Amino acid sequence: MNDSEYHQLADELLNNLQDAIDEVEFDLDYESAGGIVEVIFPNGTKIIVNKQAPLHQIWVATKANGHHFEFKDGQWIDNRGGSEFWALLTEAATRQAGEPITLAM
Repeated sequence: MNDSEYHQLADELLNNLQDAIDEVEFDLDYESAGGIVEVIFPNGTKIIVNKQAPLHQIWVATKANGHHFEFKDGQWIDNRGGSEFWALLTEAATRQAGEPITLAM
């Protein structure tokens, strides 16, 4: 993947994340700037999703740990645990909110 393809895919993912947050029936908020989306929970915790352009990755920092995603076979996959981006984000958001939350495109 070249830099242009990476930026297109990563920007699309971050835009889809913002749309997904808007659709959730839970009091989530977000702030977005410069390739970073901070998902903000009512309890003050955050999930931070940001572009890592030099590595062609998306990094996700949750209350529990961090994850590095690479685009493989049409999906963003965690290079440590093998989780798909939306599945991991849904699990992490549910944990941080203390109730079920589904984040999806």
